Amino acid sequence: MSTVSPIDTHTRLGVVSLVVAELDRTVRFYEQAIGLRLHERHDGRALLGVEGATLVELVEEPGATPVDRSTGLFHLALLLPTRSDLAAWVQHAIDDHIPVEGASDHVVSEAIYLSDPDGHGIELYADRGREIWEGKVQELMTTLALDLPSLLAEVDPAGSTPYAGLPVGTTIGHVHLKVAEMPATIDWFRDVLGFELMATYGPQAAFLGASGYHHHIGANTWLSAGQNPSGPGTARLGYVTVVLPDLAERERVLKQVRAAGGTTVELGDAWQVLDPSGNALRLVAG
Repeated sequence: MSTVSPIDTHTRLGVVSLVVAELDRTVRFYEQAIGLRLHERHDGRALLGVEGATLVELVEEPGATPVDRSTGLFHLALLLPTRSDLAAWVQHAIDDHIPVEGASDHVVSEAIYLSDPDGHGIELYADRGREIWEGKVQELMTTLALDLPSLLAEVDPAGSTPYAGLPVGTTIGHVHLKVAEMPATIDWFRDVLGFELMATYGPQAAFLGASGYHHHIGANTWLSAGQNPSGPGTARLGYVTVVLPDLAERERVLKQVRAAGGTTVELGDAWQVLDPSGNALRLVAG
């Protein structure tokens, strides 16, 4: 049981940074397949998101090999505002022949899974009403087959216009990390940062959140048990941004990291910390 104060209830996730091999190719994928907008591009770096929010940073490392079994990103998860928005994306994927790798009903949410050209995992999902699962995440969250006919019934049958992209209000709902081992991961996210442990899947996966959310952070060892982070030359996770509500809350969390023996590195307006598997989180005040 954690002895630190819970992380602030207004904590959310921000930009996820990814190292990719070919910026042109990957920007095109995130624009055309996923439906993000290009906000900025220069010096081998691109920022993409929706109106009013940048969600993904792509950093080019020419010749980088695809994502491997090292620790890092399992998937980033784009939370769409409504079920209808998810249905519209699924119809777009059907119309444009976009390959997907999975479609799941997690009871707390409905989700579609695919990968970008470098092998970075992506989830697009819509939450079910919080009243359905709040306080019952361990009991309810599972993986069932998604009822695609029911989802596609949300699509306006009269709609024939080209897909307009992900809507305003889309956010990084959670990130799911590949980690080397679970006990140290749970201890760090729960007992150092202050996220609440919401659910576990046996000894190999855990889900942690702020303010009772089913999860902002997922972690598993399915591919990465005992592994180290990827180094240069491989497509990989750069960092995950954790947005805290103000400077006081960020400093409180940083003190907890330092008290636990963690290193904190100042990078402009962010402080970077590493989880036990070497995954980088940048703490910002927003």
